[in-house]
Amino acid sequence: MPITKGRRAMLLAAGVMLPLPVLTGCSSDDDGPPPPAAWDIAAAPRAGTTGTGTLRWAVDATPTTLNAFSKTADTGTERIAGAVLPSLYTLDARGRPQRNGDYLTSADVTSSDPKQVVVYKLNPKAVWSDGRPLGVEDFQAQWRALRGTDDKYGTARNAGYDRIAKVEPGDKAHEVKVTFAKPYTDWRSLFTPLYPKSVMGNPAVFSAAASKGLAVGAGPFMVRQVSDNSVTLVRNPRWWGDRARLSRMVFQAVPAEKRAQALIAGQLDLAEVDPATARRIRATAPGKQAAGADQGSSAPGKAGAPEPSTGGRATAGAQGGATGDTDKNRSRNRALSGFTLRKALDPAYTQLALNGTKGPLADERVRRAVARAIDRKALAKAVLKPMGLPSEPLGNHLLMAGQPGYKDHSGALGDPDKNAAQSLLADAGWRAGGTGSRQKALDGKTDDRGRPHSAPTATETDTATDTATEGTSGTPSETASQSASGTASGTASSERSAGAAPAAGDAGRSGRLGEAAVVRKKGRPLVLRFVLPEDQAGAQLSTVGRRIARMLEKIGVRTEITKVSGESYFRDHIATGDYDLALYSWPASAYPATDARPIYAKPQPAADGSLVVEQNYTRVGTDQIDQLFDQALSELDGGASRSLVSRADARIWAAAGSIPLYQRPQLIAMRKGLVNAGAFGFATPRYQDIGFRR
Repeated sequence: MPITKGRRAMLLAAGVMLPLPVLTGCSSDDDGPPPPAAWDIAAAPRAGTTGTGTLRWAVDATPTTLNAFSKTADTGTERIAGAVLPSLYTLDARGRPQRNGDYLTSADVTSSDPKQVVVYKLNPKAVWSDGRPLGVEDFQAQWRALRGTDDKYGTARNAGYDRIAKVEPGDKAHEVKVTFAKPYTDWRSLFTPLYPKSVMGNPAVFSAAASKGLAVGAGPFMVRQVSDNSVTLVRNPRWWGDRARLSRMVFQAVPAEKRAQALIAGQLDLAEVDPATARRIRATAPGKQAAGADQGSSAPGKAGAPEPSTGGRATAGAQGGATGDTDKNRSRNRALSGFTLRKALDPAYTQLALNGTKGPLADERVRRAVARAIDRKALAKAVLKPMGLPSEPLGNHLLMAGQPGYKDHSGALGDPDKNAAQSLLADAGWRAGGTGSRQKALDGKTDDRGRPHSAPTATETDTATDTATEGTSGTPSETASQSASGTASGTASSERSAGAAPAAGDAGRSGRLGEAAVVRKKGRPLVLRFVLPEDQAGAQLSTVGRRIARMLEKIGVRTEITKVSGESYFRDHIATGDYDLALYSWPASAYPATDARPIYAKPQPAADGSLVVEQNYTRVGTDQIDQLFDQALSELDGGASRSLVSRADARIWAAAGSIPLYQRPQLIAMRKGLVNAGAFGFATPRYQDIGFRR
């Protein structure tokens, strides 16, 4: 369940990661170091830290629950759970499960016929903070709560637990024997985090008590206090493993747009930041011109270019800037010079979603045409290169670069090709034409969705935000950290807020170099509603969206960019299917056969006539994809299961409902002197090793 990352060799040298276990079915692609930018932490020996101190770690908001299996759990919930609860398996730099010796001395599949049986041997020293040993009762309570047979438990997931037939004591002391009704390849994903039976054994406690804290834990830290804006952890006096090097950790709720100021004010030690703040921190490094971090923007994407201004205020070095502003910016830069920037590719990816429920995109040929109009390399380069990260586009829906079994299956759609895209459109009945007097005759009429035929084109020019990137989230996310924004004035635009009437008059024109005449079918122009978040955090997605809109113009496809509030973007538009095109992100998983299946499962009709989409918000799926996932879930040989997952990904590409663009950048501001922390990537943080250098 946790999704984390790192560089294995350095972690082992620093004593941060546990030795690799032998995994069933591992093939040669499991071996070797993680890829570039898989992680970036300040590794140091435990003995080199002070052995005390408080770490202030930013989260988006104070978690509403500390139950990671609750529907309201967020990334803050998972971070805290990782520090205070048992994780039977952690993840290494390449997203591979690693047995956690603090809790397990062994875990093995002891039988696969007639039933799969897994025997967990618990570390005899492992005890809950109330002194009770971890035992079979905890496993049984968690299985019963999460298997999906009791509606009183508002669980977010029951995958895997629903395949268990029984949980019972093993043949020896400290053993737990789990028998599966159906084979389950991702059994290592289960019982992490493990909650005490006091939480899982009662639906009311499951739903409510964890929101006020966790009275009982079994990690290097324990929950001391939950307030409106923070959660404080302190050392667990009953912890049997390596003693935590920090006295306490405070997870401080600081919204993304306020983190730069919180860093400057000295209120945080570790925080994920937006690209603009990252560049300001990088500019304060030795040899850099700190003042350049606050100057006005120049050509986007160029190395060494001055940074975008923040909020439109006068900044140091800007023409006409007041002396007071200059002094203020110097003070800010001095404060930011106390931080270093750690950066990695996040185990999450941004995709272009194509709603295949109705309208033009219900035709696979149109979806494939849109996909072949998109220059994914250009988008990845614009987003990642300015941050100094590898800028290859992501070629897989189910695995990130460096994960065992990763392969680029984008060839199932083909490379960007304007002619091929236009041929696909023509084959679907969409052909260029209908300009001039014909267009005038169509003005005022509506298309098959009730929109004016003369919907506007997307013609915004590149802006300073073209180098901006998304933030991260543990759930499908349309939001991102704050970035500099501001569009060139005086340009035509198709952007409008939700509810605003679209402009008319240029849908049939080819007004700019490389722009094709709009394609039409039975006189109707092909106009796609591109929904994007309007809030400050969505500025980065808007930039990418505008780039995509310009790419689509070249094949005669127009976009109507509709801005909606960030709060309602996912809830009221993505989840309900109220869009043609959209940009949002999914987290990656070490267990794609389990976690990715509901994202790409074929929607099924419900008894009331509605469509059950699970998490497949593009509504595009096939029976074959479902079958491959089902086979992968039941295949106990790891290599064979990965092969099935790989085949499923190729089919997902071919269906053209989701076009992965790039892994998002993970940009971490870290106070100088803090060690064994940073941009973790896939690797699970080893919380007891985080500390301040002596």
